Amino acid sequence: MKDFVQYILIIILGVEVVTASLGNGFIILVNILNWDKRRKISSVDKIFTALAISRLVFVWLLGIVFLIYELYPSLVITGKMLRLINFSWTIVNHFTIWLATCLSIFYFLKIANFSNSIFLSLKRRVRKVVLATLLVSLLFLFVNIIVINTFIVIWIDGSKANISYSFNSNYYITFSRFPLLTNTIFTFIPFIVSLTTFLLLIFSLWRHLKNMQQTSKASRDPSTTAHIKALQMVVLFLFLYTIFFLALVMESCENEIQHKNLFNLFFEDTALAFPSGHPFVLILGNTKLRQAFLSVMQWVRYKLNAEEPPGP
Repeated sequence: MKDFVQYILIIILGVEVVTASLGNGFIILVNILNWDKRRKISSVDKIFTALAISRLVFVWLLGIVFLIYELYPSLVITGKMLRLINFSWTIVNHFTIWLATCLSIFYFLKIANFSNSIFLSLKRRVRKVVLATLLVSLLFLFVNIIVINTFIVIWIDGSKANISYSFNSNYYITFSRFPLLTNTIFTFIPFIVSLTTFLLLIFSLWRHLKNMQQTSKASRDPSTTAHIKALQMVVLFLFLYTIFFLALVMESCENEIQHKNLFNLFFEDTALAFPSGHPFVLILGNTKLRQAFLSVMQWVRYKLNAEEPPGP
């Protein structure tokens, strides 16, 4: 039964990697072609492209690390491999999370409407705010890497003093949770930022709808429709973001060694729902991406129909 469940979880992991590759790859391709055609690219498309690239690297890195753990577990306990895996994971995860947070900030400043002077000042400088957020996040990345490197140095020193350390030892399994726990703690910061912008956006939309109801134009107001569509995207984004964050928390707190592989696979499958599902939310919510996606689907349908053998 355990092997069957593990087999199913591995299949799900593979499907999510393929789905994430297709969705994020599509966003990258469409935006690059559009930039090459028009010789310019909007701010939101820049965020979309950077986020898609980081997610594409994220899912493939996760797949590669999974294969290394399964096929060559002895490599994982070497100092160089520990640094390579943990540093790569930390950097890619950082940009994946913070670029998603920058996207939520961008939507909030572009869509929400407040009379507060600070908000209006930030709204006029939305590009600078997003760039500043990304630059400030590099400080958290630097601290995160230092903390993880400290854990690795401690483990290497301990392994030199005790030759009984192995991939399956309790000490290594305990140590392996520290980098994940550290990344989870640093992920909490952008998660709170996204949650805050989401709640403020809900309040702005609620106030907007209330004002429109007083003039009996809520159903005909195009601004309301735009607000609702944007809110739907943010709701789905935060839902997937929350699942991702909770999966990291649960995996970093998992103590049961006997079923650790199954738990890891389950939490990895759950976490991958974010980078594999959210690209399609972006595609359906963006007019240009949606039209390009529909064009591709029509082309695929045409090719499939053209290759069907004629009836008797």
